[in-house]
Amino acid sequence: MKKSLHITLAALAVLLFVATPRARAQILPNAYFNVDWQMGMPIGNDFADDFSGWGMQVEGGYFLTDQITIGGFLNYQTNFKKLPRQTLDLAGNQALTTSQKHAIFQLPFGVSSRYIFLKDSMFEPYAGLKLGASWAQISSYYYVYKQYTDSWGFYLSPEVGVSIFPRPDMRFGFHVAMFYSYATNSSDLLSYSVDGLQNFGFRVGISF
Repeated sequence: MKKSLHITLAALAVLLFVATPRARAQILPNAYFNVDWQMGMPIGNDFADDFSGWGMQVEGGYFLTDQITIGGFLNYQTNFKKLPRQTLDLAGNQALTTSQKHAIFQLPFGVSSRYIFLKDSMFEPYAGLKLGASWAQISSYYYVYKQYTDSWGFYLSPEVGVSIFPRPDMRFGFHVAMFYSYATNSSDLLSYSVDGLQNFGFRVGISF
């Protein structure tokens, strides 16, 4: 699933990148789009809390006013953590001695909104909020085996960022953002328990 998601989002990014800014301005004059590389780190749990650049986001919206937008988003993030050989106490008086590689894959999507501070300028700083649902899978890899659990949760993410347009009349430039997110997903795997997923990270991409 993750491989096909990478291919789909990469194809979308290429399609949006090659489309001319002038054509987009004519078709959707009051809209914006971002395609971002996402880097993030889970916080608040130590299941898989290594910083990772295995993420991406696509977002689009419509300007209700010169300052306020409403739209939608989809992003994903995968984080890993390697654990040395250890003995885990399992249910039913069982034990497992192994080294592991933990992974958390998150796929949130939903509604996004922004407040733009300097519309139609070279630098357009904004504050935003994302609300929606989040599908997550936590996994443990050991030897040739994989154990995992899936869960759904509510997703909330405040964000601050800036869109940079070297030529504001062309509406084609760069996007930089910093975000925090919280999802209510919870899972139990082996002797580990994850209750809520918090993340902190950055996005860098193109904006038009």
